[in-house]
Amino acid sequence: MTFTFRSVDPPKDGELLHSWVTHPKASFWMMQDAKPEDVEGAYRQIAADEHHHAYLGLRDGEPVFLMEKYDPAHRELVGLYEPAPGDVGMHFLVAPTDTPVHGFTRAVITAVMARLFEDAAVRRVVVEPDVGNKAVHALNQAVGFVPEREIQKPEKRALLSFCTRERFAAATGVAV
Repeated sequence: MTFTFRSVDPPKDGELLHSWVTHPKASFWMMQDAKPEDVEGAYRQIAADEHHHAYLGLRDGEPVFLMEKYDPAHRELVGLYEPAPGDVGMHFLVAPTDTPVHGFTRAVITAVMARLFEDAAVRRVVVEPDVGNKAVHALNQAVGFVPEREIQKPEKRALLSFCTRERFAAATGVAV
């Protein structure tokens, strides 16, 4: 599967993102009760933040997933681990669908990781999913993430995990 990426445009994409982040399958996104203006506002903040960026993943021109990348030295993980040069943080969310395609979510996370590693400065991707999100732990492992430890974030108990470009390439066969 081939995907393209474009930056989130909060006024244009806010309604779509609201439908995704408030869907029951997006419970780990922790925006279940958000109003459309809350979601647009959150993505306006990200758009204005030099350390946090949001992108829509497109398949055949249609938005099918959300990817966020952030600098863990400045966002999300400040004070919770010692960031190394070349670390980048990542979140992703696949759009809800009534007709799931086998292997789609794995193709998405593989594309997200390949996109992050396109930047030669990125040496390691950092994630901090909820400890209870077993589905994403399995996906993370499939693309080369290794859990380090549980951490307590303000909003959740999280599993701090890392993936180097070498582990990603070995796990997926994708050259980066």
